[in-house]
Amino acid sequence: MHHLASMHVYPIKSARGIDLSEAVVEPWGLAGDRRWMLVDESGRFLSQRKNPLLATVTVRRESGGRLALHAPSMDELWVEPTADAHLVPVTVWNDEVKAALGSDDAHTWFGRLLGIDARLVHLDDPTRRMPDQEYADASDRVSFADGFPLLLTTTGSLEALNAVMDSPLPMNRFRPNVVIDGPEGWAEDHWRRVRIGEVIFRVVKPCSRCVITTTDQRTGERGPEPLRSLGKHRRFGKKLIFGQNLIPELPATKAGTLRVGDPFEVLESV
Repeated sequence: MHHLASMHVYPIKSARGIDLSEAVVEPWGLAGDRRWMLVDESGRFLSQRKNPLLATVTVRRESGGRLALHAPSMDELWVEPTADAHLVPVTVWNDEVKAALGSDDAHTWFGRLLGIDARLVHLDDPTRRMPDQEYADASDRVSFADGFPLLLTTTGSLEALNAVMDSPLPMNRFRPNVVIDGPEGWAEDHWRRVRIGEVIFRVVKPCSRCVITTTDQRTGERGPEPLRSLGKHRRFGKKLIFGQNLIPELPATKAGTLRVGDPFEVLESV
């Protein structure tokens, strides 16, 4: 029997994650995951791909949806959703969606940190965005995550990858939401439907990896791995694969709960 080994949310897309022992699963992902995002002056999303210093932004969740943000050489910043926020169009990959504009203080803070014009926005209504309809149903929804509500990885696959690299890397390079302990390396390639605790998920698409995985999630510094080794051992066509995208099988009005240590079960595989 395998179990849920760890669980993580990223309240601000591309900022540092938070480790959790328990989390609510909503139809669009773990509660509070990637509901905030940075955009440029055109409204297009910003990420560690071009702004690796976002890895140095730590986030602490407080009551009422308030977030406390820290970064090296920066004063603490607090942000929170507001009922009367101004909605603006923003773009995540090919998706355009309305989001609530953050405060001027937040724009200034991130502009100073990154050295560019940046605005913080909040997805006040998570039902606005659909996942890729090639892999999802019309009723499915997703937050500001790249494509799907949750990302699953396994410790067995990390061990298999680390075995072909000169220096091992931690799991946080891959920014998963749920990590399953122990399955044989790459077993998740064959999963199509799984249960974690009380929640069932569809396994809809492998996760193709980008330069963010080469970014140290403490310092923002970059190196060649793991993309170099993924290119040798996990190349599928033009994509380098690590992890699987999940969609919860939950009605739009229902939520479930996950806890570290919950049992994991493969319901369907190929």
